Amino acid sequence: MAVQRGRHFLQIPGPSNVPDRILRAIDNPTMDHRGPAFGVMSREILQGLHGVFGCAGPVIIYPASGTGAWEAALVNTLSAGDRVLMYETGWFATLWRELAGKLGLEAEFLSGDWRHGADPAAMEARLREDRDHAIKAVCVVHNETSTGVTSRVAEVRAAIDRAGHPALLMVDTISSLGSMDYRHDDWGVDVTVAGSQKGLMLPPGLSFNAISQKALAASKSARLPRAFWDWEAMLKANATGYFPYTPATNLLYGLREAIAMLEEEGMANVFARHHRLAEATRRAVRAWGLEVLCQEPQEYSSVLTAVLLPEGHDADVFRRITLEKFNMSLGNGLGKLQGRVFRIGHLGDMNELMLCGTLAGVEMGLAAAGVPHAKGGVQAAMDYLNGNA
Repeated sequence: MAVQRGRHFLQIPGPSNVPDRILRAIDNPTMDHRGPAFGVMSREILQGLHGVFGCAGPVIIYPASGTGAWEAALVNTLSAGDRVLMYETGWFATLWRELAGKLGLEAEFLSGDWRHGADPAAMEARLREDRDHAIKAVCVVHNETSTGVTSRVAEVRAAIDRAGHPALLMVDTISSLGSMDYRHDDWGVDVTVAGSQKGLMLPPGLSFNAISQKALAASKSARLPRAFWDWEAMLKANATGYFPYTPATNLLYGLREAIAMLEEEGMANVFARHHRLAEATRRAVRAWGLEVLCQEPQEYSSVLTAVLLPEGHDADVFRRITLEKFNMSLGNGLGKLQGRVFRIGHLGDMNELMLCGTLAGVEMGLAAAGVPHAKGGVQAAMDYLNGNA
């Protein structure tokens, strides 16, 4: 590639841009993870996470990617041969299903079209059929990063309750936590899975399980092997502010700063900011004459927008040209969407000027790649933002 000047625009839907405050926090000298100062810091972090997850119960932190938190949620609550009900919302729901199968679980996948969220009515119908309660858990991705489609978690919870089914509810919030409204306790979630590299504005490397009392009770009889992921060992150590093995100390510095930044802005304001930037992005897409992948307005993501390119145009070619000419990275299409869509990330430490620069890069990239489009997408976004600041 040619020499690039200026700031690289990282506009993928995660890892998101890490703000300077968090970078400076991570840059602190590593402390003794068995010393008293560490215990004070980790207790502060564990308490602060309650406000981020919307929970009163424990949140466990692993030095791992979100995939590790997927595994931890399953192995702590289930036994070999247990059935889990999942919904095909996109690439990451598919990967979670594959992981469940590798663990010896029987993963049942309700089919979806990758343009809508999980269907609560379909899940309720399937649970009503399960009169013997063979299904032990329902697993849903809140914000499907591959498609820009969200699932209505509160409605899924209501569907489980209407069916009178005792299954645990597990929710992947890896790309939504800290960016979109999420309420672990209010929505009756048993295990919430999350990662550090999206709305929490950190580099990759931390993952989380927020757990209910029902999930804790299930862990007592679960028989899948677990060692590194064991909740019991974590909870015992966390009670005094420590970990059963060496934690990612410097990332925890950053996490403490990230929680402080979210608290300073206020979670409601964080969600409103993301919603505003997402709507501006969708208005730009429509002004270009292109199509948003998500087909249901109430399921639009505030984290990213996946954009369909016209037939005969390769989204990966467009992305390559945009990167080479304008030093901006956009998300690629995953799985069956490869080459068909590009994804604009608008999450984390993001403001209006950053978004307008991003959309200008997309509009110039469309022209450079010869993708048919109308002009004026950036202007449509600015018009909206000027009226909704």
